[in-house]
Amino acid sequence: MSRNIVKTDAAPTTPIYSQAVKAAGLVFVSGQTGTDPATGELAGPTIQEQTRQSLKNISAILDAAGSSLEKVVSATWILTDSADFDGMNEEWQAWFPTDPPARQGTKFPLDEPGMRISIAAIAEL
Repeated sequence: MSRNIVKTDAAPTTPIYSQAVKAAGLVFVSGQTGTDPATGELAGPTIQEQTRQSLKNISAILDAAGSSLEKVVSATWILTDSADFDGMNEEWQAWFPTDPPARQGTKFPLDEPGMRISIAAIAEL
């Protein structure tokens, strides 16, 4: 089985893991936070702003891989505060209004102050 690394400047990057890996007809997108790749800063303080930016980052990575949000089959989210669940869901439904992907999530502390969410995704090619 071959695997190909996906990289784009349209989403945050780090030298310690790949933005995504294509393998077995799927794209495995690493967790994306609400960091704006243009500024290196969080998109805003609210869960809606950070969820929106997380999904923009995932969309850019999927586009670079030859896929799209419409092909996401599964997603995993991490919230730093369970009180953000309703706000995250509100933004999520705007991006996936019909036939949303399977998903799971949890609350867990993230390392950057002010960071509220991280989302990982798996999509078809």
